[in-house]
Amino acid sequence: MALLEVKDLKMYYQTLRGQVKAVDSVSFEIEKGKALGIAGESGCGKSSMAITVLRLLPGNGHILGGEVRMDGLDLLSMSEEAFRKAIRWSRISMIFQGAMNALNPVHRVGNQIVEAILTHEDVSRQEAVDRARRLLDMVGISPRRFNDYPHEFSGGMKQRAVIAMALACNPDLVIADEPTTALDVMVQAQVLRAIQDLREKLALSMMLITHDLSVIAQTCDDVAIMYAGRIVEYGTATEVYKKPLHPYSMGLVSAFPNIAADKSPVRSVPGFPPNLVSPPEGCRFHPRCPLADDRCKTEEPASIEVGGNHHSVACHKVDVTAGGIDIWV
Repeated sequence: MALLEVKDLKMYYQTLRGQVKAVDSVSFEIEKGKALGIAGESGCGKSSMAITVLRLLPGNGHILGGEVRMDGLDLLSMSEEAFRKAIRWSRISMIFQGAMNALNPVHRVGNQIVEAILTHEDVSRQEAVDRARRLLDMVGISPRRFNDYPHEFSGGMKQRAVIAMALACNPDLVIADEPTTALDVMVQAQVLRAIQDLREKLALSMMLITHDLSVIAQTCDDVAIMYAGRIVEYGTATEVYKKPLHPYSMGLVSAFPNIAADKSPVRSVPGFPPNLVSPPEGCRFHPRCPLADDRCKTEEPASIEVGGNHHSVACHKVDVTAGGIDIWV
């Protein structure tokens, strides 16, 4: 059963240059207890989509259409006050990118977790303190560090503290936006292991946003490949990685180094993501795609289901890519 359902969601930023189509008709769902990875280059709309679901938009961000439902409840029609009390933190929480930006440097770490609990739940301060200490212990930080300031924590400990804060009100869904940014490989592995252990222990659902395919392969059940404000391929992580069908997905997988294969140069997708104020007509990936033809330049591809496991792709060239040809040679 789907915990979160997003259908045809549109969110644009109003700028002096025009409307930035950051999230443009995005649809996906997250089942209870499952993890969905959102992958793509910087600027593809991943984080914008996450803050749209949580309704944490800046002043120039506007939702123009679509649906966001949680257990059938329409989240976009709720008042801000009702959403804050019933959904944000208590049912959906977020691990923000960059732990140092998420922690207030002049407040003790434990008190910041306590504040989140007291703001959203009617409990005593002592109950909130006891829960905050348990949460710190759960993420691998000694409760004795409750009164430390953020600058007294290492990078990995800061990230674990932010994870503890995201779990403060026992949410059903955690959105993790680049949770391992700027961490070295060893600390990144520890943080990812902690997230995975907590998911299994607490039966959490998760939306993981990252540009690192290895992170999604390690932690997620399903994956959505996002490009220029749209999802171009969607399916189980195993199927999309083993047999990607969209040229962009194929490029991302080809750019990922395979340490088990013969030594070869790491390839990259040429070009850059488009300007979302005036995205290309037709398929938005066509200026960078080696398979693009006149149809790709004029006709927007519909998302079609291919094979089983709800594997879908929005591309006119599925008949070519399904043949297993390496188009990025």
